Amino acid sequence: MELSFQKIELEDKALISSYLEQKMCRSCDLVFPNIYLWSRKYPTKYAVVEDTLIFQGIGENGVPSITFPAGGEEQAHKALDVMFQWFLERQADFRMHLVQEKEFELLDAWYPGRLQISYNRDIADYVYETEKLAGLGGKKLHGKRNHVNRFKENHPNWVYEPITEENVEDCFQMALKWREEMQCEIDVEKRDEMCVTLNALRLMEELELKGGLLRAEPQGEVIAFTVGEPLNEDTFVVHIEKAFAQIQGAYPMINQQFVLHEAQDYKYVNREEDTGSEGLRKAKLSYRPVFLVEKGVVTTRKQ
Repeated sequence: MELSFQKIELEDKALISSYLEQKMCRSCDLVFPNIYLWSRKYPTKYAVVEDTLIFQGIGENGVPSITFPAGGEEQAHKALDVMFQWFLERQADFRMHLVQEKEFELLDAWYPGRLQISYNRDIADYVYETEKLAGLGGKKLHGKRNHVNRFKENHPNWVYEPITEENVEDCFQMALKWREEMQCEIDVEKRDEMCVTLNALRLMEELELKGGLLRAEPQGEVIAFTVGEPLNEDTFVVHIEKAFAQIQGAYPMINQQFVLHEAQDYKYVNREEDTGSEGLRKAKLSYRPVFLVEKGVVTTRKQ
């Protein structure tokens, strides 16, 4: 069985997005900009199977791995029948990644007792209530509120701006300086992340991303910026956030301001995963997520 898995190109955005929009999920991974920007680091291809869209990546030990079909449930069931045969003909074990709980419930109903799932805490997305991120109210967030207030005290003439063609170059320059300060060139993960960040800034219009930047004073240098987009009808996702850590309150300030300006029409904000970083996990938990989006790998159950 031959399926035509194709490399993801910028001109595929409309087609791929039309299928992804049928998925009512809050995973940060399954939006076109993230898929496209990271597909150079993690080779990913796509195919339309039984009027659903499936991504193929490379799993452990170089074996193929697919995503749950994006489309209607009936079509997804048919597509999976095709994919089981596809794996069988390649003499490869069935493997599916980025599977969420509701998707596994469908898999278990369609193929009772045949499959198993293993969740990975390191790639679970943190989801917050927009109202709480914007207001920072309550005792549990008083520390964040204090940092924001201290920033405002130290920089009374601060300015927030949406990222546009006119100021995106300022973000580029800030990112390059941040890259140097963080020594990204000697850290593979940081280097890859910065490459994605710079490409996201370069392609903001084409990818239909939204961004915001922070200056400590009018006409001053950018000290923080962030980039995100609507994920679905009730969730906004923040993909990128960079600030100079030595400027007290810069991170909490850009976090709050971006939510205030861009995410007020959404109930939730997804701030992506912690990738297993202890420091990042502590920081994300400190904002009190309302829930995590768990994602796992599905394989054939061993007899």
